Amino acid sequence: MDITTDGPTLVLRGDLDVRCTPQVRSALYDHLAEHPHVVADLTDVGSVDLTALRVLAMASRTAAREGHHLTLRGCGPAVRRMLHLSHLIRVVDVEREPATA
Repeated sequence: MDITTDGPTLVLRGDLDVRCTPQVRSALYDHLAEHPHVVADLTDVGSVDLTALRVLAMASRTAAREGHHLTLRGCGPAVRRMLHLSHLIRVVDVEREPATA
């Protein structure tokens, strides 16, 4: 998992799974401490597992309790499918995809 920052945006690349959850959790909470609204860009995430999604959901809830906000951007089909199957789609804010003409 490669994590880079671009202002309030965290860009995640690679497979988002149990092996990288400590790294992702740390990056999310550190970034939320610095920015009131953080965007986690998952455009380049190839696969995701339930443990990693739970990290995102918990960070979202924690941010809301502290008056901050976490938005997921660029959720591909695999990420969206897991969010729906796990019902975590109800907990996280997923940025809507722009309409195509």
